[in-house]
Amino acid sequence: MPQRIIAMWSGPRNISTAMMRAWESRADTRVIDEPFYAHYLARTGYDHPGSDEVIRCGETDWREVVRALVANGGATPIFFQKHMSQHMLAHIDRSWLGRVAHCFLIRDPRRMLLSFAKVIPNPRLDQTGLPQQVEIFNTVREANGAVPPVIAAKDILLAPERALRKLCAALDVPFDRAMLRWKAGRRESDGVWAKHWYGAVERSTGFAPYEEDDSALPARMNGLLEECLSLYEQMARHRIR
Repeated sequence: MPQRIIAMWSGPRNISTAMMRAWESRADTRVIDEPFYAHYLARTGYDHPGSDEVIRCGETDWREVVRALVANGGATPIFFQKHMSQHMLAHIDRSWLGRVAHCFLIRDPRRMLLSFAKVIPNPRLDQTGLPQQVEIFNTVREANGAVPPVIAAKDILLAPERALRKLCAALDVPFDRAMLRWKAGRRESDGVWAKHWYGAVERSTGFAPYEEDDSALPARMNGLLEECLSLYEQMARHRIR
């Protein structure tokens, strides 16, 4: 039976790692964590926590990454890929996108920027992943003649089972209640960058309750927020409700 390959496209400071945990909790699924990250850092030279180790331990040839992502087969019926949209640099061939199913994980840009600025104090628009996420969304939409599934982090945190049931239905896979709980700790499937980014997820055993945050964004980021909101809304209007 052909393997169901699902690529989830997110940006930074979202619940993407918790989503990876949810899918990995299924007995029928294996996952891969940000496979383009090493290439992204090697090509851009961005100074991220643990950059040298990520590059040393990862695959820096995007062509090899793509070959691994579209290989059909394996020990599980579902192959779930957690992608950061900003890692899909412009020179990477997009033709492989037509060989897998896609979903898009979005988060309110103000909250994303508040969190992101704690790690990258002055992020640029391309580092938010939103331009790339919209581009990939439109590419998939045009190729398939249909809107791909879009799910908001807030909706998942407010009602995990309901949101995941709807997402699974949109992806044409059965829902599995195992997606709602997992064991705390690090996983072999986690990238080597886990020690820098995954502390909260490693302590978790399920999706955290949603909490409102009305903290003000630094004034220097207001222009960036406007750009992010414009891109975010292009996908948010299609989100699963």
